[in-house]
This record gives sequence, C-alpha cells and structure tokens, in this order.
Amino acid sequence: MLIRFVILSLVFVLVLTGCKKSATVAKDAADQSKSAAASATPGPSSAATATTQSAAPVITKPAIDQNAQVVIFGYHRFVNNVKRPDTEITPAAFEAQMQELKNKGIAVIPMQDLLAWRRGEKAIPAKSAVITFDDGWKSQYEVAWPIMKKFNYPVTLFIYTEGIKPGHFSGGESMSWEQLAEMRDAGIDIQGHTATHSDLRKPYDKVAKKKLNPEEYEQWLNNEIAGSKQMIEQKLGVKVNCFAVPYGFHNDHIRDVAMKAGYEALFTVYGQPITIHTPLSSVGRYLMEANKPKVFTDAVAAIATTAVGPSVAEVAPSNLQTQPADGETIKNALPLIKANIASLGAIDPGSVEMRVSGLGKVDASFDPKSTTVAYQVTQRLKDKTCTVIVSAKSAGKKVETHWTFNINEGGTNAAPPAPLPSVAPSTPPPAAPPAAKPKKKKK
Repeated sequence: MLIRFVILSLVFVLVLTGCKKSATVAKDAADQSKSAAASATPGPSSAATATTQSAAPVITKPAIDQNAQVVIFGYHRFVNNVKRPDTEITPAAFEAQMQELKNKGIAVIPMQDLLAWRRGEKAIPAKSAVITFDDGWKSQYEVAWPIMKKFNYPVTLFIYTEGIKPGHFSGGESMSWEQLAEMRDAGIDIQGHTATHSDLRKPYDKVAKKKLNPEEYEQWLNNEIAGSKQMIEQKLGVKVNCFAVPYGFHNDHIRDVAMKAGYEALFTVYGQPITIHTPLSSVGRYLMEANKPKVFTDAVAAIATTAVGPSVAEVAPSNLQTQPADGETIKNALPLIKANIASLGAIDPGSVEMRVSGLGKVDASFDPKSTTVAYQVTQRLKDKTCTVIVSAKSAGKKVETHWTFNINEGGTNAAPPAPLPSVAPSTPPPAAPPAAKPKKKKK
C-alpha cells in the first residue's frame, strides 16, 4: 500500500512539471509572434519613409510655344553644272541658303522634334526650319551632307526604295543601302517616299508596265505606301513615321491609306509656314529649284516676320461654348460647327474667319448680336479627328482659338453640348474653278 502511494506521488509530480514546461513554451512562442508582428509593422516614421520612396515621380510637360512657326525645305540633286533646274541646285547656292538661315536666327531642327512639338512633348524655337532631301541621290551623300555637317544641321531623307541600289530604277547617281546605313548611324533621319516614285492617283504599275484594275490598284497602292515603309524599317532598323507624296499629288483615299499604314505625317510640295494647328495629313514643303531663288527668300521672309513673339492672342477652348464640344465624339460627318466667341473680346465682325482641318477656310457666318460663328459642313469630313480654328481681330489685334472633336460614324454619341444661340447656317460657297495642276517634278 505504501509502495502504491509513493508511485502515484511520483507520477503526479512528473505530470505537473510537464504542464509547467508546456505553458512556458507556449508563452515564449506567443511572445516571439508578438515581437515578429511588431517588427513587420512599421511605425509612423517608417511608413512615411516607405511612402516617400514608393511615390511615382511627377512628370512635367515642357512649355510649348503655341506661336512658333516652322518652314520645311526640300532638295533633290546638288551639281555644279545645272541642267535640270527644277530638281537641281549648285552646292554653293545650297551652302549660301544654309548660311542665310543661320544669319536670320532660324534654328534648323530635326523632323522628329517638329512632330514632338505638335504632340506637345517638346519645345522648339519660335523660328525653326526643317531640311529634307528627296529620292536618295548620291550627291546628297557626297556633296550636301558634308555641308550640313559643317553647320551641324540635321536633315531628313525621303527615299523611294526602287531608286536605291540595286533597285529597279536605281543607277549610277543613286545611293546604296550601305550609304544610307552610314548616314543613319550618324543620326540622319530616313523616311518614306513610296516604292517607285509614281503618281499615286493613277492606276498604273511602272515596273510591270500595265494599267491596273480596281483590285490590283489597291494592292499596288498599299505596296507603294505601306510596303516601302516596311522595307526601309527592315533594311535599316529605323522607325518610319513620315511620308512624302511624289510630286505632291494626293487625295483623300491616298491620305487614308498612308495614315492606316502608320505614318504620323504626310508631306506635300506646296510650301507654307507650319503652325501648331497645321493638319499633319497635309504638311507643305518649299521645294528648292535653281532658277527660283525667290522661293527660298519668300519662305525665310514669311517666318522671319511672323514667328517672333506672341503676335496672336490665344484663347483656350474651355472659355468657349462650341458645337461639337472640345473632345466630343460625334457620329455625323456633316456636322453643324459653331461657337460663341464672346470671350475673344470686342470682335470686328468683318474679320471673323473659320478654318476646318481637311477643308481649309470655310464660308462661315457670324452673328454680332449672339457673337456666334457657324458653318454647316457640306463636304463629308474624312478624318477621325477634326480641328476647328476661329480667328478674328479685337482692338486691332488678332485673336484666335481652336478646338478638336472626334468622328465615329459607327459609334455612340457622347452627351450633347450645351445649346448655343441659333444662327442660320451659311450658304455653301460656289464651286471654285479647278486649280491648275502643279508642275510635275521629275526624278
């Protein structure tokens, strides 16, 4: 009996000791968990530090000069003995023109800077110029490029792929892809000018020497515009986003094909100062000819006298009532466009003008009582984006405003803008006589 009592006492002591150890282990584990949680949870200062480190940087857009203007010059061949003055110029005359730009304080900028300015991504000087060489002639590499390097001027080359050695239309005066690669490596911008330098409006294949039916024409046109773009990109490893139309001949369909191919801007041969509002679907260049030096001097004079300082007071579209509204998407490609321009000040009624991208200056009406300018579009707007520019004179000074709306004929309209005072739409102007065709530029 005594032995049984002793054994039970020993068992009780052992069990009691084990319970105390388990409680101690559990307590230690709980303390460790609390400590780990405290370490994982930052204090106020730690949280502030982490927030500061993870904050995204603030990106500030550059201040863009809305009044800057750009002239674009186009050149072909550079020869001492001029035989074809419509496409040739002497090296001495070319160098003198580059010196004139420097003397007049006109900055020669890269083509891509011009486009970045238009996108609102980069500032450019108030008076700027862009130099372009067309076709891919060897004299551009051997003669003109050294002159450009002398002035440290950038240049853009518009090449047609079948004119580059060993292309179908290349010859002894043509550049090679190797020479183009050398210029590319030096920072020269190389862009598209079709495959065969043809009049894109005419359904004729110069390589196959055959007239094209409608289906063949579409395939050929796509190769001229998109196919040549892809070839330049593949051979030179560059981005091609500019397209110079041969001879300046184009129409709505050609522009549509070019924009769908991925070009950002389309260039013609009808010179004009480029502003922040110039439609990128038709950017004019001044083509230089040996027997027409006045073209250069007139272009320089235009920008030298108009691009200095804020000569035009710009009014933000947010200060206007417009229809369609700024940024609105509409379904109708024949909209009534109007704006209440009271915020422009005391307007001279006879000075009010409206321009519509793709149409140019339109015959808009202006009602002085309601200060509303209006125009009923009669020619279907082709582009998906339309910019309207309204200008007038107020207190003897030119004032201007612009806004942009979108067109999606198959989509759903956004909420309609606030109604404006009614103004009778203007009567469409009488049809203008057909313009004389510009002189065809020979390769």
